[in-house]
Amino acid sequence: MTSAERLAALRAELAREGLDGFLIPRADEYLGEYVPPSAERLAWISGFTGSAGLAIVLKDRAVLFTDGRYTTQAALQTDPALWERRHLIEEPPGEWLHRHAPGARIGYDPWLHTEAWLARLSGVRLVPVAANPIDRIWTDRPPPPAAPVRLHPLAFAGRDRAEKLAAAAAELRAAGHAAAVLADPHSIAWLLNIRGGDLPHTPLALGFALLLEDGRLILIMEEAKLGPDVLAALGPAVTRRDRSDLAELLAGFRGRAVRCDPDATPAWFPATLRAAGAEPVAAEDPCRLPRACKNPTEQAGARAAHRRDGVAMARFLAWFAAEAPAGGLTEVAAARRLLALRREQPLFQGESFPAISAAGENGAIVHYRALPEADRPIRPDECYLIDSGGQYLDGTTDITRTLWSGPGPAPEELRLRYTLVLRGHIALATARFPRGVAGPHLDALARRPLWDAGLDYDHGTGHGVGSFLSVHEGPAAFSRSAKPIALAPGMILSDEPGFYLPGAYGIRIENLLLVREAEALPGQTRPFLEFETLTLAPYARALIEPQLLSAAERAWVDAYHARVLAELGPALDEPTRGWLAQACAPL
Repeated sequence: MTSAERLAALRAELAREGLDGFLIPRADEYLGEYVPPSAERLAWISGFTGSAGLAIVLKDRAVLFTDGRYTTQAALQTDPALWERRHLIEEPPGEWLHRHAPGARIGYDPWLHTEAWLARLSGVRLVPVAANPIDRIWTDRPPPPAAPVRLHPLAFAGRDRAEKLAAAAAELRAAGHAAAVLADPHSIAWLLNIRGGDLPHTPLALGFALLLEDGRLILIMEEAKLGPDVLAALGPAVTRRDRSDLAELLAGFRGRAVRCDPDATPAWFPATLRAAGAEPVAAEDPCRLPRACKNPTEQAGARAAHRRDGVAMARFLAWFAAEAPAGGLTEVAAARRLLALRREQPLFQGESFPAISAAGENGAIVHYRALPEADRPIRPDECYLIDSGGQYLDGTTDITRTLWSGPGPAPEELRLRYTLVLRGHIALATARFPRGVAGPHLDALARRPLWDAGLDYDHGTGHGVGSFLSVHEGPAAFSRSAKPIALAPGMILSDEPGFYLPGAYGIRIENLLLVREAEALPGQTRPFLEFETLTLAPYARALIEPQLLSAAERAWVDAYHARVLAELGPALDEPTRGWLAQACAPL
């Protein structure tokens, strides 16, 4: 079908159900960052393939809402004769519906939205549908993923699944909750020490689970994904049921409280619990915070993974320094080179997200992605930004470096602004703070040098990172808009301030930080925390203005570079080690 025919078919389905419109998010029932091809309903109906967006299809108009990251992409991928485009933040969908469709009956799939999000559409006449109408007209829809589940060894996980189940169940009992809906596959992967291959970049086995207060768990997952070795390892505390059994299972909690994380649970679950006479309680997934606080084994794995990732990065940076000044490189070729070097590292499983390989003006597009059909050259004497990461069995990495392609010197303005970003990056990395401080409280540290110059950036300063799980993990984050979750030892977060000049260049510097206990100072009256930098890669000397750094900042950069050389040098060939020694020489 053409785009116009798909819209017409959807509108015919809506008319049959007595609906005036329908909400189409870029989401599946697991509400995660990535979705399998079988759940790309927004892309199928609109042509838009970005990772975040929402469509509203009415009888006589269709509107696509995206944020500023995808304004250009939405314009390129959607037919303006069929689709209007709106900014998700500047013109929220609820406000748009109030203005343009007052009183309309708007259908939604309760598996694809949380109740918390639907509440933001207060006043709109929302109608849940029993079956998604797009699925009835998408005749060549791909089958859902069915990759086999694999065990995540205790040597990498660090805690036995029985211990995790007991701790999570104890939390439920203390709260008076009979069970918890685990709708986030990350929690199931962490809790049961399993991984899968249902999604790109994140090693998940898609499924749901019901955690009971007595420590038993009902796993809602296809039997074909679970081999006999996995079932045997999970033990008698874990039983498997089909998704078709969910309504019956929830009905068994009549008169009892069941925890549902408001940020991670499809609206179908609390609605079904209420209909069965149970009490859905909005409370955080009991696995979310323990998952974020990496145990000693996971912390050691993160350090080891970053050393191996650092070897790949050093080889890439040395290659770029040799090749870029002559021209001939492209964004796609550079990203492929880095991926090839990572693939040579032990325990590497794949990229943790599609690399952002952005030259010149493309660096100013925060979530830019180089595509073969629009492969921009990396020209001599320009700025180049590479944001990438790897999935290793013992850890997940995420690093950004902004480089100068040479051979000439970088412009003074670029050097000044890079150094301001570097100063903010250092300020966060070196922070000491009392227990109870949250990421939003520290966000301003990374922005202060830019603010002093009248500059800023529009994204958060950092996100949580999983342990061979998602590269974007909650609940903690360095962001003004994030929920203030107190930082705790074992959390891993990114430190990535930046500056972006549209049409010219982008600057971002990113390391991953591990929260740890800080050594007590004389007279200290309460416990303090600090960060350990995990990422190992030199900064771009061609873009640093040393005179803008304080003596303490220069000393920190020199000490960091000395550590990079000491930890990576022995694993490198002689030419790369020689380049790294120059890149890590004292400022």
